[in-house]
Amino acid sequence: MHPAEAAAHFLQRHDLRLATAESCTAGLIASHIADVPGCGGTLKCAIVAYSPDAKEQILGVNAELIARHGLTSEAVSLAMAQGVMRISQADVAVANTGVADDGAPDGTPPGTQCFAWLVRLPGTPICEYTETRQFRGDRTQIRQAAALWALQRIAHYHALATAARRDGAGTAHA
Repeated sequence: MHPAEAAAHFLQRHDLRLATAESCTAGLIASHIADVPGCGGTLKCAIVAYSPDAKEQILGVNAELIARHGLTSEAVSLAMAQGVMRISQADVAVANTGVADDGAPDGTPPGTQCFAWLVRLPGTPICEYTETRQFRGDRTQIRQAAALWALQRIAHYHALATAARRDGAGTAHA
């Protein structure tokens, strides 16, 4: 089964609503869910916040956080996910920011992608997870791989959040 189909069906089976905050992937994560027949109801909202000012104005990412950590950072992806979760009240929020090709002003290598996943389970605090991955290929291949990675990890982090609910934990960095 294609990773997007697996993620969409996972969301559907668990009656979860997804919100995305995407920068580098520019809506590909949400688009993959919308492509799966019958699973459109699992997508609550998708925000493409490509520029720094969009991240600040729409998602509430603090400009000082961006200055301190850089646009391609787990801290910024986490703030993006927190912003879309706040706006949407979704069950799962996924955020991505990264570099798909040469030319990042801060020298971040091409293919660097930072992600955040937030999972809201009834009666518990929101669980937050972040990770950074490096993908190879051209711009399109990197963006596509990042979008599919974000979707593939939803079930993984939902399982961790479920376990954390039992254990009283809930924040992790991969």
